[in-house]
Amino acid sequence: MGVELGRTARRGRRVGSRVIHKRVVGGCTSRPQHAHSLVMTLAKFQGLPVLDDSFPLPLDRPFHRHDAVAEGFPLRWLSALVASGHLRRPLRGVYVAAQVPDDTAARIASLRLVVPDDAVICDRHAGWLHGADMVLAPGEHLGAHPIRVFRFPGSYRLSGPQIDSGQRAMLARDVTEVDGLLVTTKLRTALDLGRQRSAVVALSGVDAMLRADVDRDELLAEVGRFAGERWVRTLRYVAPLSSRLSASPPESAVKLAWYETTGTLPDLQIEVTGPRGRPAFLDLGSKALRFAVEYDGAEWHSSGSDRAHDDERRDHITRVHRYDIDVVTASNVYGPTRDIEAIIRSGLERGRRRLGTAA
Repeated sequence: MGVELGRTARRGRRVGSRVIHKRVVGGCTSRPQHAHSLVMTLAKFQGLPVLDDSFPLPLDRPFHRHDAVAEGFPLRWLSALVASGHLRRPLRGVYVAAQVPDDTAARIASLRLVVPDDAVICDRHAGWLHGADMVLAPGEHLGAHPIRVFRFPGSYRLSGPQIDSGQRAMLARDVTEVDGLLVTTKLRTALDLGRQRSAVVALSGVDAMLRADVDRDELLAEVGRFAGERWVRTLRYVAPLSSRLSASPPESAVKLAWYETTGTLPDLQIEVTGPRGRPAFLDLGSKALRFAVEYDGAEWHSSGSDRAHDDERRDHITRVHRYDIDVVTASNVYGPTRDIEAIIRSGLERGRRRLGTAA
């Protein structure tokens, strides 16, 4: 290593996109004060309620990781600020301050940063753009998946970590434009999301698009056009089971488990009166047997106040309306501990026994 000013030189190590220098004097190294300030700056950002004007990147719109590189902002800090909730990561390589509303305008701005003008956005990110809020994979705001796009025949295929592209057969009526972005229509997006290997994933996607105002009758009428295409059997299976009343992917999964356990669809969003006389709704179940299953996700049912509200509501419904309510969580519905089918069978058996006792 070259030596300047006698035995004084500068050595550097990379932290994110910056080089933190150490001054070498007489063979020893000393860390400059600004290296410590970088660490403290990250702590400062994480200590703020929301990011403020001290943050060197946009606070009113999405920005790309390349913008952070240009500002000398360490990329690992972006991940740290996503983890602390100060930033969202709606797409791979795209970030937005937590205070920016997650509306259509912000989603369009995010997609503009990564999608070429002549590419058509499809599948889950098309649903997301159309307002199907729960169509993205769980936790995708923390580790965003590549955006699925296609180009018409004759165009070259895109590649890169942010984009997953290919070609597919489309009719002109399958593509629309949203503020300058090409995207599959809501109907075509629902049909594409229904053609997945997993029936649970497919039904969850179709239900999400019905909640985004896809017409169910139109959906059913279009299924036949995909004869012979990949995973069309899944679409044929889940389309008749779909409903906009399934309010989340886990509710769609429980609905599918109910159907596959009993051969019939459950009643959805069963209306009763709540503790204060207002309408309350049970996720799904059997009105005839007064048995219901409710899914409690961590996002809305984990705090003390959430649990107190849930307990008050369910105690009232059990006491006044005589419903037997089984509460399930992710471990009951997904993965190796899944036991939702047994829960449904047991609840229905209890309901039948109650009918016999009442008679």
